[in-house]
Amino acid sequence: MMHHRMKTGLKIGVVSFVLAMLLLAQVAIAQTKQEQQVASAVEHFRLAMVSGNRADLEQIASDKLQYGHSGGKVETKQEFVETLASGRSDFVTCDFSEIKITMSKEVAIVTFKLDAKTNDNNKPGEVHMRLMTTWQKQKGQWVLLARQAVKVQ
Repeated sequence: MMHHRMKTGLKIGVVSFVLAMLLLAQVAIAQTKQEQQVASAVEHFRLAMVSGNRADLEQIASDKLQYGHSGGKVETKQEFVETLASGRSDFVTCDFSEIKITMSKEVAIVTFKLDAKTNDNNKPGEVHMRLMTTWQKQKGQWVLLARQAVKVQ
C-alpha cells in the first residue's frame, strides 16, 4: 500500500513537472512572438528612413514621439516626419546591426548600431551611431515612442 502511494505521488510529480514545462514553453513562445513583432517594426522603421515615405514615417511614430539626435536636438513626431520626408535628412543606405530587444509587457527597448550613407542637402556623408529606441504597443501596433542617438567614435 505504501509503495502504491509513492508511485502515485511520483506520477503526480512528473505530470506536474511536465505541465509546468509546457506552461513555460508557452510563455517563451509568446515572448518570442512579441520580439518578432518588435523586430518587424524596427525593420519597417529602417526602410522608412531610407525611403522617406511620409505615410510610413507617420505610421511608425507615436504621436508623443521624442526623437533625440546625437547633437542634442530633440524632435517631435511632426518634425521627425518632415525632416525625412522633405529630404533634409536623406539616408541613401541605412544598416542596423547588433540589435538587442528587451521586452517589458507593452514596451520594448531596442538598442542597435546604425551605419548609413547620407546625402543631406546634397552633401554626401557617412553616419555611425549607437541608438536606443523605445517602442510601445498602441492599438495592436508597435510604434516608436522615443529615440536617442550617440555618435560612435
